Amino acid sequence: MLDCAGAAALLREWDQILVMSHASPDGDTLGSASGLLWGLKSLGKQVDFYCADPVPEKFSSLFEGLELGDFAPQHVMTVDVADKKLLGKETPQELKDRVELAIDHHATHVDFAQERWVEAESAATTELIYLLLQEMGVQVDSRMAACLYTGLTTDTGCFRYRSVTPRTHRIAAALMELGAPAGDINQQMFECKSKGQVEAERIAMDSLRFSSGGLVAVVQVPFSIFGRTGVSESDLDAIASLPREIQGVVLGVTLKEKEDGKVKVSVRANPPADASAVCSQLGGGGHQGAAGCSLGQVSLEQAQKTMEEVCATYLAQLGLL
Repeated sequence: MLDCAGAAALLREWDQILVMSHASPDGDTLGSASGLLWGLKSLGKQVDFYCADPVPEKFSSLFEGLELGDFAPQHVMTVDVADKKLLGKETPQELKDRVELAIDHHATHVDFAQERWVEAESAATTELIYLLLQEMGVQVDSRMAACLYTGLTTDTGCFRYRSVTPRTHRIAAALMELGAPAGDINQQMFECKSKGQVEAERIAMDSLRFSSGGLVAVVQVPFSIFGRTGVSESDLDAIASLPREIQGVVLGVTLKEKEDGKVKVSVRANPPADASAVCSQLGGGGHQGAAGCSLGQVSLEQAQKTMEEVCATYLAQLGLL
């Protein structure tokens, strides 16, 4: 496995680089990709970007003005991708099989690239991208700083999660000194909701149910909610954190029904529970505090029953039941 210097050495030699983010992209994968793309461009390299799903509107500014190439990539890499299956079914298999470098911070990372730099102790992949740009001698400007700060704040819940380290705060401070508008970014990411978002959250929270003696809280998000409120799936990312915020809840579970009938599961955990330990039982993964997985084409009621049973078994193993 590579370290920062090894990853930088590779990228110094490469050109015509395709950077890929995971499907259903979040702030960390998009902040990492955009920050790296801007940095590579500053070194005179040709770059391109790929994601199986559209970039959510609230992150679109990260790519504004970025000139992407029109070429068959010589090199392919991923950022914040723990498993190549997370690139999405729409991603061509050829690209999945060509990944030469993976930069990631997930403890559940599956070795799928020719080379990888993985630091599970990092709170976000954007931490690693910042160190990488420094190692490569990139002059990080305010635009790059904003990209990296966006990934850092969104993947740490505005620096509230236990994954945050002193290095996380030092990097955030450095990005602010380089021109990242931290206050504006935090407000946009955490304190700016449309009326549709508020209504969708209200509908979803009406479905809140407890199990395992109140240790588990489950919320359902039916696909019909998007048509009713006019919001997109990415607009409801914050819902996943709400069940965990309830006093006494150890595992908060959010079930999102997809257009194809499958159910996406987001699990948030409070100590001593580990969200990734729950989701790994269903083919998913993530971090101790936050993880996810996908169920097949099942009803939300069946999905809830499945997750309540899985959570109960897991909590019994921990001795909490």
